[in-house]
Amino acid sequence: MSAPSTRVVNTPRPTDVAGVKHVTAAIMSDPRTLRNTVNTAGGAGEAPGVDTIQELLHVGLATTDGRGRLNARLAEDVPSIENGMWVVAPDGTMQTTWKIRAGAVWHDGVPVTAEDLIFTTQVAQDHELAIFRDAIFDSIESVEAPDPSTVLVRWKRPYIESDLLFGYGTTTTTVPLPAHLLGAAYAEDKSSFTQLPYWGAEFVGAGPFRLRQLVSGSHALLEANDSYVLGRPRVDEIEVRFIPDSNALMANVLAGSVQLTLGRSVSLAQGLGMRTQWGDGRVETAGAALWMAIYPQFVNPDPVVVTEVRFRRALLQAIDRDQMVETVQAGLGSVADSILIPDYPEYREVDRAVVRYKYDPRAAAQLIQQIGYVRGVDGIFRDAEDHRLSFELRTVKETHNEEAVFPVADYWRAVGVEAETVVVPPQRISDRTYRATFPALEVVGQPSDIHSLVRLRLNQTPLPETNFAGSNRTRYMNPELESMLDRYFSTIAKPQRAEALSQVLHHVTDQLIWIGLYHEVSPALIGRRLVNVGPPILGPTQAYNAQEWDLRP
Repeated sequence: MSAPSTRVVNTPRPTDVAGVKHVTAAIMSDPRTLRNTVNTAGGAGEAPGVDTIQELLHVGLATTDGRGRLNARLAEDVPSIENGMWVVAPDGTMQTTWKIRAGAVWHDGVPVTAEDLIFTTQVAQDHELAIFRDAIFDSIESVEAPDPSTVLVRWKRPYIESDLLFGYGTTTTTVPLPAHLLGAAYAEDKSSFTQLPYWGAEFVGAGPFRLRQLVSGSHALLEANDSYVLGRPRVDEIEVRFIPDSNALMANVLAGSVQLTLGRSVSLAQGLGMRTQWGDGRVETAGAALWMAIYPQFVNPDPVVVTEVRFRRALLQAIDRDQMVETVQAGLGSVADSILIPDYPEYREVDRAVVRYKYDPRAAAQLIQQIGYVRGVDGIFRDAEDHRLSFELRTVKETHNEEAVFPVADYWRAVGVEAETVVVPPQRISDRTYRATFPALEVVGQPSDIHSLVRLRLNQTPLPETNFAGSNRTRYMNPELESMLDRYFSTIAKPQRAEALSQVLHHVTDQLIWIGLYHEVSPALIGRRLVNVGPPILGPTQAYNAQEWDLRP
């Protein structure tokens, strides 16, 4: 797909008017599109900061706030048992009802209607457009429109996150699509649907800001949406600069040309260092929004021993994760025994099921010997045919994953395992085939929340028949785990749901499908004049309250 073109609307720039509130922000990437679903197709890895731009430009029916609460946006209310908009029948089927707010309109002035949500469902359930697929739709029987502002969703079975449909707050990709802009193109040629200018320079959303200009390799210019359903934002204009290099990004901040970083940008060490260098702003951190983990390849790995669970356990036991937390996370993060962090309400109920692995390089070497490897004179293990135990350890360039990948390689070499570190360059970060077919292991960060378990669903596996779309990064396909996940996501009663979650976490940590390193604390650089703006936090992006952002005089 070619990079988005530049589009300039011929209206006066707000910055030409005295007294206009202008914010210059930056993300540490150069996105191909303004929607990560199309930009990366899940498994290819997200472009840092684009998720925040998405929520500046477009909102769903509901959005999770900084405290983990789900708040209505385009909808009047969030369905619940209490308000009668979420009904569970004795046979397990459900109905949820959404009512679109009066005055909710797209940036081009066309009202947001039930037709848009039905069209979004059609796209999300289309097997020919796998990059839009979301596991939530597997439980849906039908989506109907009793009237233009109401949607009735009929569910084949219970689904615990039904209130997140058409919204932000999980890995869901189902925020509403404008039927009046995309419907005809979808009907005429689905093969070119993701190539439409809509996903770039002609993007139209229903969020607090609207796209005024997009220059690939440079910036995006956003202006306040006067017709935003929750009220016009206090900030008039946001210029988001694309700066893929963290050192260049910090230089721009120190020079005063950037006031705000969006999404995952500078590393924690860089951010803490800025506290003593940057007098015009503050460095804020919140709870661990991401976890850094190693993802094994389960489809045709090279070497095949990657699929041997004893080998994966040996790899984990060879890593001093406590030391990594101290050195890479300045002691502010925590060892990631599982994807869950202690802040989650469910943590205490399910933590007992997590299998833990202590740093023990001697035990790691013994496990590798048990598999059949013998240490060579150079200290590296060799198999029965005298092949060195060596493989590729991949990470991506556009984020600070390199801080994790090189220490991991050093730990492994110390026990006799040779890992060749390969850093994916920015131009290949969205290459779905290349990213999905990594030969052995990959180190990347992903959301550190319970919702991310949906990434393990079978229908999220990047395969040739799906054009390698999907967020199941390891391509682990296990019917037993799928059954556990299905039980978890369909269990309404909390005690039984906790038991189902315990089974999932035990399987994932026992088999080391995901090999957790640490829960990462990410900083944000926020100019001193900015108010109501926070750091990247668990669940939502910084933009969940963008209409409330403001500038002090």
